[in-house]
Amino acid sequence: MTDEPLLRVSALSKFYGSRVGCENVSFDLWPGEVLAVVGESGSGKTTLLNCLSTRLLPSSGTASYRMRDGQWRELYRMSEAERRFLMRTDWGFVHQNPADGLRMTVSAGANVGERLMAVGDRHYGRIRATAVDWLSRVEIDEDRIDDEPRAFSGGMRQRLQIARNLVTGPRLVFMDEPTGGLDVSVQARLLDLLRGLVTDLGLAAIVVTHDLAVARLLSQRMMVMKDGHVVESGLTDRVLDDPRAPYTQLLVSSILQV
Repeated sequence: MTDEPLLRVSALSKFYGSRVGCENVSFDLWPGEVLAVVGESGSGKTTLLNCLSTRLLPSSGTASYRMRDGQWRELYRMSEAERRFLMRTDWGFVHQNPADGLRMTVSAGANVGERLMAVGDRHYGRIRATAVDWLSRVEIDEDRIDDEPRAFSGGMRQRLQIARNLVTGPRLVFMDEPTGGLDVSVQARLLDLLRGLVTDLGLAAIVVTHDLAVARLLSQRMMVMKDGHVVESGLTDRVLDDPRAPYTQLLVSSILQV
């Protein structure tokens, strides 16, 4: 692991008029580290994720990313084209609803292949072979490569979206409720798959979730948000086993009582 972070966030805030989306959020993310951002609906976690991934521009604050050449770039000073290129190559974004992250009217293989073409691969045979390999890694049979995602189950669509995001070897992946809306048995299988891939590939990831079990399984560190503010942060096991903020204690106890 390098002695420098991958992402540095300082005093990041987003306001919608007088309403707080998120306020004064600061943290460093290290290569290979998974950070979970947890909180109830409306806590600001998705606003924060959208600001970090440059889908939203913040009202104030900075976020700097260390590029592959070692140079630091301030995300909100990059051009729109530069940010889009980053999203297609060095970053991934796994949506809660897979339809938001897939092209539903092209084949599964084309969904994966498009990302490879975005980084300059033009060799059809190599693209297809890589797509086959990645479909197998996310437990989709090779004979489904020419099927459209519309013919897939929710769990298969989410696994395809993961393959599409990871095929270019990104260094940072954003995940917005990656198991939301899936049956419990499908969730467990998907989480197991995600954990294995993140570990094998040495990915850094920021995972937004309201599910503390997801946070415990995937992340080394977590931040708890309430009303747009970070109320507690630390190593995941410490936060969940010894919560200090009253709100975190309430979250943890409500899970234990279910």
